[in-house]
Amino acid sequence: MKFGSLLSAGAFLPIPLVSGLSDFENDKPYTVGILGYGDRGSGLHRVLSTMPKKFQVTDICDNLDFRLANAKKNFPAINFRFYKDYRKMMDRTDLDVIVVATPLYLHYEHAKAVLEAGKHLYLEKTMTFIPEETYDLISLSQMHDNQIIQVGHQYRYSPLYYKVKEMIDNDYLGKVTQIEARWDRNHSWRRPVPSPDLERQINWRMYKEYSGGLAAELLSHQMDFVHWAFDCVPSSIYGTGGIDMFKDGRETFDNIQVAVRYGNKDMIGNFGATCSNQHEGYSFKIKGSKGMVSLLMDDGIFYPEPDQIAELQEVDGISGATKLNWSDNKKGIKLVNEPLKDGSFYAMEDFHRCLQEKSIPHSNLINGGKTAIAIALANKSLDEGGEQHWESKYNFLENREQNVEG
Repeated sequence: MKFGSLLSAGAFLPIPLVSGLSDFENDKPYTVGILGYGDRGSGLHRVLSTMPKKFQVTDICDNLDFRLANAKKNFPAINFRFYKDYRKMMDRTDLDVIVVATPLYLHYEHAKAVLEAGKHLYLEKTMTFIPEETYDLISLSQMHDNQIIQVGHQYRYSPLYYKVKEMIDNDYLGKVTQIEARWDRNHSWRRPVPSPDLERQINWRMYKEYSGGLAAELLSHQMDFVHWAFDCVPSSIYGTGGIDMFKDGRETFDNIQVAVRYGNKDMIGNFGATCSNQHEGYSFKIKGSKGMVSLLMDDGIFYPEPDQIAELQEVDGISGATKLNWSDNKKGIKLVNEPLKDGSFYAMEDFHRCLQEKSIPHSNLINGGKTAIAIALANKSLDEGGEQHWESKYNFLENREQNVEG
């Protein structure tokens, strides 16, 4: 495949479910309730609001009064319904979909309630807090196989990241041995608290009882992409970190580094995040014997190794329909020629397709479960020290995935 044609490819292939849903009216939007209206829940609402023919948000639930007040202010439509008790929203018989964007420690409880209420589920990452919740949620889903469940790893839907996966599949990077992923900031990561008694509810990311910290909230995206792009899981994980900058009573680390060995791929992943320097911000480098891809969230450059540049020019040409878009920075090839939308838009677009076609989402409970377990192992290493290993009991996910794809 030529490089130019590779960049224009990228259709998603639906995977049919064994058992189908009852038919929906194709010309009607799916009604949506949002559970958890913090930064992520309100952000997903904004995305869904750009898709009125596909989704209509009608219900919003949050246990904090000021968040409900913000929702009423920003979306003052008279047909909205608001709740503090999520169970009342689950009782609505006219809701098709529930978006769960609550703190990580509540994901399993809320996902379980959605399935038992007979509704479709969009569950934010990281999918679950501990491995046992992963097992239970997947088992529960088998009793609700007429419901569509998508996990919020939206990079699996980005046209940019999909192209990079195709580049890997088509050997443009050669043998990949090193991956460097960072997500840095120069900020405490705290949210303002209107009342001291709301500290742990609002700043739940600071406390180990509720949060997987920087690994879960940030680095899980890049780790999930590695699982997808290389069809792998970690063989071993070692993490180190500390509360090195903000001595403010938090429990989760503000500075971490996680080294991951992918033994069956002869590959190392280095995942890091700090709250004390923003220079690199989000960065993601995948290094192979033929070239390196350097990625941002919505932009990317491919840097071929010197001995590959001449071959790429000869094969693809540098004019006409297959023109390579060289950047001025060390002979890189730009991977994006026009602005991309928020990754969540592409994820919701495909979620709608899955609802219509009765298909299993590309980001689902099985691969979402793999990433959740990897993050749990990373946090165990960060908290307790020592190397953590992918245990044989986690391989049940591989068997489940084969059944899904079959």
